[in-house]
Amino acid sequence: MPSGGRLEYNAGLYLSSFGRKPPIRVNLTNFAGKFVVSKSIQAVRGMNDILPVDTARWQAVESIFATLMASYGYGEIRLPIIEKTELFKRSIGEVTDIVEKEMYTFEDRNGDSLTLRPEGTAGCVRACIQHGLLHNQTQRLWYKGAMFRHERPQKGRYRQFHQMGVEVFGLAGPDIDAELIMMTARLWHKLDMADDVHLEINSLGSPAARHAYRQILVDYLQQHRDALDDDSLRRLESNPLRILDSKNPQMQSLIAEAPKLNDYLDEESEQHFRQVCALLDAVGIKYRVNPCLVRGLDYYSKTVFEWVTDRLGAQGTVCAGGRFDGLVEQLGGKATPAMGFALGLERLLSLLEDRLLPDNTVPHAYLIMAGEKAEQAGRILAEQLRDALPALRLLANAGGGSFKSQMKRADKSGAALALILGEDEMNAAQIGIKDLRGKSGQESIAQTQLVAALADKLKL
Repeated sequence: MPSGGRLEYNAGLYLSSFGRKPPIRVNLTNFAGKFVVSKSIQAVRGMNDILPVDTARWQAVESIFATLMASYGYGEIRLPIIEKTELFKRSIGEVTDIVEKEMYTFEDRNGDSLTLRPEGTAGCVRACIQHGLLHNQTQRLWYKGAMFRHERPQKGRYRQFHQMGVEVFGLAGPDIDAELIMMTARLWHKLDMADDVHLEINSLGSPAARHAYRQILVDYLQQHRDALDDDSLRRLESNPLRILDSKNPQMQSLIAEAPKLNDYLDEESEQHFRQVCALLDAVGIKYRVNPCLVRGLDYYSKTVFEWVTDRLGAQGTVCAGGRFDGLVEQLGGKATPAMGFALGLERLLSLLEDRLLPDNTVPHAYLIMAGEKAEQAGRILAEQLRDALPALRLLANAGGGSFKSQMKRADKSGAALALILGEDEMNAAQIGIKDLRGKSGQESIAQTQLVAALADKLKL
């Protein structure tokens, strides 16, 4: 080795890890007698990649939801992922778990406090106010996208999760409350999961009635202070209604004996709730009135509802919503009645994991091209087929390879048919069609007949 030189050794090694964790990529560098070990970068805990094998199922559910929204006359709104922190403090409430412990908040380079959205309603209200969508108008809107909360990751609860939501503005009657519940019930039927969820509903009454009830509840809980867990003691002064939603088994008897909000509703809220129930009864939607259903956000009033399941363990709420008549005014707009809901896509897809949802990513056909001339002609043919059959999912071989290796790729792709173009087919102006999934074998047809043959075989 030359004087003053150095010996370097770089090796990229994959060390297998136990369980389901991905392998760790380790780079070993010997420099001046020292070894440096570095791990490959992993995704943030609780923020998951959605791989191609799964995205087809996501797209299927999203497509069904979008079609359902159009059938009810709802339009899509697309909202920013980041909003000013003040928006969520004013809407959700500063003493909620979301604002106190779960929001991803940071200062940007201008010193502004910004937050990754933890839910969609506040941003939708902000957008409607900002763009003048609520002046003497009604709005029926829906959205989808990622939300963010810094929680302990577990099945059905992630730090980045996805929701589809609906918000209606300018309609105060019980009919729109019932319509949103009917809409969700129809969605479960379209997804063939109506037997997997059940509906719970309640009324939170007017702000004035809820304020009066709040003091009655606090007085009751103060008498049983020794029976409250730490989380309930913290909420006792800040958000006592949330104590009714506690999942602590040791507190269930105390909660069951607590005064019920239903007994303190104002007359208008009580009548509104009766009409909602009557409309659900009329269309045959079954439900259970749950007096402990209060929802976790401060802006709800009157009707609240949840679709819940017992198939996902502790994370049993699949879809939830309610009326939020005071939120628009709270965020700087004119008083506007409003109603909405959101459903969690991860939880919904967990319920559907054993269902055969449409997979629109599997190709109908795989085009094999053997030889240089066939490769050039095959590219032209592939584009002609896509022009003639827009619904055709055609995967054309790339990267060369022998006929045998291309056939292996065709089979692995999941395609129903292999289209074979080689020197013999070129000379005869023909193309081979091989059935990869059935027993009909292989045939050769004129290239001019290929469009009609594919349309017939694939029912395009």
